[in-house]
Amino acid sequence: MDESVDALMRDYQGEVPGASVLVIHDGKPVVSRSYGYADLEARVAATPQTNYRLASVSKQFTAAAVLLLAEDGRLGLDDPVRKWLPTLPASADAVTLKHLLTHTSGLVDYEDVMAPDATVQVHDADVLHLLESQDRTYFSPGSEYRYSNSAYALLALIVEKASGQRYATFLRERIFAPLGMDDTVAYEQGVSTVANRAYGYSLADGEWQRTDQSSTSAVLGDGGIYSSIADLAKWDAALYDDRLLSDASRKLAFTPWTKTDDPTVEYGYGWRITGETVWHSGETIGFRNVIVRYPQRGLTVVVLTNRDDPEPYRKALQIAALFLP
Repeated sequence: MDESVDALMRDYQGEVPGASVLVIHDGKPVVSRSYGYADLEARVAATPQTNYRLASVSKQFTAAAVLLLAEDGRLGLDDPVRKWLPTLPASADAVTLKHLLTHTSGLVDYEDVMAPDATVQVHDADVLHLLESQDRTYFSPGSEYRYSNSAYALLALIVEKASGQRYATFLRERIFAPLGMDDTVAYEQGVSTVANRAYGYSLADGEWQRTDQSSTSAVLGDGGIYSSIADLAKWDAALYDDRLLSDASRKLAFTPWTKTDDPTVEYGYGWRITGETVWHSGETIGFRNVIVRYPQRGLTVVVLTNRDDPEPYRKALQIAALFLP
């Protein structure tokens, strides 16, 4: 199987930005392999301990944080968002936390209202400030689906208000540390560090250029977590039992609450749902990632990469096919 996976990942081998691949079957890692470089300039090879910026794969952790606080009785999924963030304009009156979780809020995309030439990084609190000036929504909350990074940035702020802790601290204390995900971090420049860090790259004029950060890279709730396949194996295991989330909370996360703009995909809380799979991809400058779970078959495939292209979802499905009857 290793040779078959290697053949599928041949474009990531050699002196190029790399990738790490994890396959878990019946609770056991059956493939844990890395390719290429985590840091081209320093010629640091990728390993199973390499930490990649997860981009939107981070959303499942934000959703889990909200579900943990709901279990604690600190918030309700039907709470109006303005209960927690009252400076949002009146157009957000009907938006609930559930709408935020399922991308059905209709809130304006913060990327669309940033200055087009912005170079200073924005943070989750800045997303709130940007939306305070937008007294409109794309549609009536709950009536449609539109993928929303704004929603998950706001959820991170709500986690902070409901818990009384910084978002990164809450994740570390309530999710990462209990699961032994010791090197996973919601990264904040000048506050935390990323062990075994992968740097992102883009191909330009036939050369790999480091493109590790953009003006939105510091927003945590929608995509700011770094992790490795070694740590994500522990996360995957926790999604089968109640060591972190209750059965009821996990059922909520994996319930297809809404159809999406892809007829083959529905959305839960931080998870896409397609047939028998629950999955999520992540795309940001310099990184493309995916986790695909087949919970009824006990199979999970994770592909993390530190390059802009190609998207690894189809590659993950090809890898999964090697293990499916």
